[in-house]
Amino acid sequence: GLVIDGRTLEHVLHDSLQNVFLELTEKCRAVICCQATPLQKSVLVKLMRSKLKAMTLAVGDGANDVSMIQVADTGVGISGQEGMQAVMASDFAISQFRHLRKLLLVHGHWCYTRLTNMVLYYFYKNVAYVNLLFWYQFFCGFSGTSMTDYWILILFNLLFTSVPPIVYGVLDKDVSAEILMELPQLYKM
Repeated sequence: GLVIDGRTLEHVLHDSLQNVFLELTEKCRAVICCQATPLQKSVLVKLMRSKLKAMTLAVGDGANDVSMIQVADTGVGISGQEGMQAVMASDFAISQFRHLRKLLLVHGHWCYTRLTNMVLYYFYKNVAYVNLLFWYQFFCGFSGTSMTDYWILILFNLLFTSVPPIVYGVLDKDVSAEILMELPQLYKM
């Protein structure tokens, strides 16, 4: 990892040293900035996103972290003594920094698998319904007649195809939380 303070960061963010700094940060697993101004934090995150095409995570606990949290791909606010500004601007909120590991490794993994399965489910649902309409048009001679009543179509979209993904999204856990915490390598998948 790389730890950099605000004074050094001020010099590094100038155009002449940016490329050298980016080469150094590419070799690091994490970059931690201490005593940096809010503008320096947000500029650093923008630089990482634009030049390195890196996925960025910003963690902050106060009003001085809001700009950095909003610029990052994922922002995590820690509610605490410095107020709720960071929490209000963030994508996720945790009460203590120690919960960040579980947020990333467990809930991040579960959220990713649930979202991918739900996207696949909706593609399958729409392909199945459009396929049914396509073959029905051959049956009715392309006359444009309606295959179903409108109330059946409403119930199809409301009950039959929305309740299963909601239940699946809430209950699905492909790997237990204990295993995900013990094997952080599963996060890379």
